Amino acid sequence: MAELRQTPTSLCCCRKSSPTSGTRVLAGPGPGSPQRPLVDVASASNFRSFQLRHFHLDLRLNFAVKEMSGWLVLDLVPVQLGVCSLVLDSHPSLLIHSIDYKVPGTGQDEPVSLTYRVDPFTDFGSSLNISLPAGAVKLGRLIQITIRYTTTDGPAIWWLDSELTCGRTRPLVFTQGHSVCNRSFFPCFDTPSVKSTYTATVRVPDGVTVLMSASQSSFSKADRVFQFCMEFPVPSYLVALVAGELQHVDVGPSRVWAEPCLLSCAVKKLGGSVERWLAVAESLFGPYLWGRCDIVFLPPSFPIVAMENPCLTFIIASILESSDFLLIDVIHEIAHAWFGNAVTNATWEEMWLSEGLATYAQRRITTEAYGEAFTCLETVVRLDALHRQLRLLGDNNPVSKLQVKFDHGVNPSSLMNLFTYEKGFCFVSYLSELSGDVQRFDAFLRDYILQFQFRSVVAQDLLDLFLHSFPELSPDCQREGVEFERWLSGCGPPPYEPNLSAGTALIGPVQDLCDLWTTSEPPDPARLDTFDLSSWSTFQIVLFLDRLLDASPLTPSVMAALSSQYAALFARLNAEVEVRWLQVALRSSFHPEEPRVRSFLQKHTSRMYTVPLYEDLAAGTMKGVAVEIFYQTQHRLHPNLRRTLQQILFPGGTAPALPVVPPSPPCSAPPQQPPAATSPASALRNVNVSA
Repeated sequence: MAELRQTPTSLCCCRKSSPTSGTRVLAGPGPGSPQRPLVDVASASNFRSFQLRHFHLDLRLNFAVKEMSGWLVLDLVPVQLGVCSLVLDSHPSLLIHSIDYKVPGTGQDEPVSLTYRVDPFTDFGSSLNISLPAGAVKLGRLIQITIRYTTTDGPAIWWLDSELTCGRTRPLVFTQGHSVCNRSFFPCFDTPSVKSTYTATVRVPDGVTVLMSASQSSFSKADRVFQFCMEFPVPSYLVALVAGELQHVDVGPSRVWAEPCLLSCAVKKLGGSVERWLAVAESLFGPYLWGRCDIVFLPPSFPIVAMENPCLTFIIASILESSDFLLIDVIHEIAHAWFGNAVTNATWEEMWLSEGLATYAQRRITTEAYGEAFTCLETVVRLDALHRQLRLLGDNNPVSKLQVKFDHGVNPSSLMNLFTYEKGFCFVSYLSELSGDVQRFDAFLRDYILQFQFRSVVAQDLLDLFLHSFPELSPDCQREGVEFERWLSGCGPPPYEPNLSAGTALIGPVQDLCDLWTTSEPPDPARLDTFDLSSWSTFQIVLFLDRLLDASPLTPSVMAALSSQYAALFARLNAEVEVRWLQVALRSSFHPEEPRVRSFLQKHTSRMYTVPLYEDLAAGTMKGVAVEIFYQTQHRLHPNLRRTLQQILFPGGTAPALPVVPPSPPCSAPPQQPPAATSPASALRNVNVSA
């Protein structure tokens, strides 16, 4: 995001601009346009009847009552004959006060009030049906619709009391739109197939800083008004806002934002790495198109690890504890600037077009920046998780398809899983292998971005361009077992996985050590002397512990020896390591680790660490410990997480009331990433590594 100036008119952008910077880019039909889906079953809107040129939000934030109130102005052009209504995605939590319209350039002095109704749609939204006068709607003529509304308790808007922030001194609010939540932030065409530019005006109390996923911004101190402009077209789910006690440090042309108590830690961890990663990405995939590349670190209540909001990546502060995981998650979100943000999947049924391509791009960046061995190790960790999920769900489960056909009422967010990331990555890797040369495939991806930038695509657009770029492959793409249709529509594991032998020097010792410990008796101590875990990377230790989890429960004698050998090391590393070790202990009913379980859950209040441990506690012999810890920490848990843990601890019933324990003092820098799941349901829930 651009500089926050002390005047309401100064809008600037510090990174070099893309060729289209400074002009309004319209996403609409044209020569060589991508195919648009006939329907998006997750949207109630009639988005195909209009071109959305631009929209403006004008909001006032009220922290006392946890509401945003104001209005939305939509600039719409009808593109179909006979349109008599505008249907937008909305949500029962939105209170609509009034709707009116104007036709610019016709001499209409006053806006005309419109009638509307709100109809049920699904459990994740409703439809806002607005009647349009026949004389107002003409093919190709701009109309402006103004909707005055107030937000209440919707899924996109997360109000945090001060106790739930890192500093625990001031409240904070953020939005999370992926994938169909922003219809509870503002009425919209809530489908990734529609993109537009937007502007916003946000009014806040004194002491509150507002950030948005926008390329330009300004600030009037006297009025406490923040102005934002996103000059490049984005889908609704990438409109994001955060407001609270936030400060920044400039790191090169980028900017790091966080609460004051976290800022120095965040800057130290990132250093100048963001610019380095961007430079590598640009060398591979072409110019960075978004101007700003800022990062804001959010409290542990942030429901996922990271979100690729354009110009302003949201990332959970908990991940600061692990440098390796921080590196991967930030690079993944950077990769989304090309794959997901610049070129977007037109329907949620093909999420792999965003996540699979971004994962491939992330690994191309890490290979160039850190070497092939590092990338192979990280890939093995994730592919292990993919196969673990397949064992839980079964090879014939339809959620393992790349093209998942949604039934009406299915929330796309519920199908955000490792298949979209890792099976999608394997498919893209397969295409790279078919191309015959990774540099040739890099060039293809640059062409893909150039052809479809600021548009939304379906899989056929990608594959048509691929076969056009490599015409010699067309006959070969129909071989049984590797044809595109099997990749897209087939259940089960990827038909192809990339060669990861370049990581053998890092991966081999991990498996050798696992083999020593996954027996009924502890290994000979002399055989352990060749393994120095203090010199291993976080990903090596995580791979070791994940594979121990696969073999759990371990025998009491093995657990006692493991604890004696490694527990002290694991406890002083980071939360990614510690949570996995504690899961091994819980699944093996190793009670000596109970004090560390208590300490860990007292410290960590983020979903990706708490849920796996509570599930293992509830399933084992220490459920009483889990209930006790829950009541000691519930005041520091976000209400959504609190409900999840209550469902784990008290299935089918209500939690008995116990006295509330006084809050503990704030800690300076919290911690996160999903360890192994214990059930099919948690397997899907715990893979929200990043969006």
